[in-house]
Amino acid sequence: MSSLRNDYAARPVIGVCARTAPVTVQGLDTTVSLALQAHVDMLATAGCAPLLVPLLPGAEEFVPQLDGLLLPGGPDLDPELYGQPRHPRTRCGSPGADRVELALLRAALDADRPVLAICRGMQVLNVLSGGTLHQHLPEAVNHDGHCPQTATFTLGSNHLHIQPDSLAAAAFGADVPTVACHHHQGVDRVGAGLTVTARAADGVVEAIESTGHAFVLGVQWEAGQYSDTRLHRALADAAGRARQRPLTPGESDGIADEQPVSGRTRRAAAPTRAR
Repeated sequence: MSSLRNDYAARPVIGVCARTAPVTVQGLDTTVSLALQAHVDMLATAGCAPLLVPLLPGAEEFVPQLDGLLLPGGPDLDPELYGQPRHPRTRCGSPGADRVELALLRAALDADRPVLAICRGMQVLNVLSGGTLHQHLPEAVNHDGHCPQTATFTLGSNHLHIQPDSLAAAAFGADVPTVACHHHQGVDRVGAGLTVTARAADGVVEAIESTGHAFVLGVQWEAGQYSDTRLHRALADAAGRARQRPLTPGESDGIADEQPVSGRTRRAAAPTRAR
């Protein structure tokens, strides 16, 4: 049992933003906080310890305990956040949760934590950086290929055009995938400090990354809805590198040198530690 505990204590901790959904359990209608199991499994297989982070006020205070952050898909963002009236097809979740997620991401960026932002997550990253969104993408590209309008849930597909020397290119190498998608919104004006590193054939932005951080990557497709684990492994690798970075001269973790405590305990005791 102790070896199992030691194994998990050594793993990079990746926060996964929770989503809420109504469910029925044993006949009881209730609301739960959840994460897509594929994200959990892929991060665990990549050697990480996934941690569900509910979007409650103050969630950004968890960032010092995290080695990385994954923002998954979810409902549309409140368009007030980027200065637009709501489109009739926009389906928002909770404006309060939107603001908590923005604060959580802001704290992760300020702490230089690796971030993988997927689908809605990429849109959150763009809006936080001052960008805007197409609220109903079919009106911009004149087709519904990114979010097929069928009687049942159907994934679209896009072949990526990836910029060389980008995080996305490093993750995929020469094997550029055709990816699954299901989104009716997309990036319009790109936020400050971000660069577009992949597009679909119709020009829709498929990946953005931060020019001022070691690993901050947003992808528009449904990573987690198919078996490709390379993005999750890239996040895991970045989190592992960030976690192993030695303290620089003059940097303190807030614990006396002679105090024999573990690295995880050190971080818990000194949540404001800089990296």
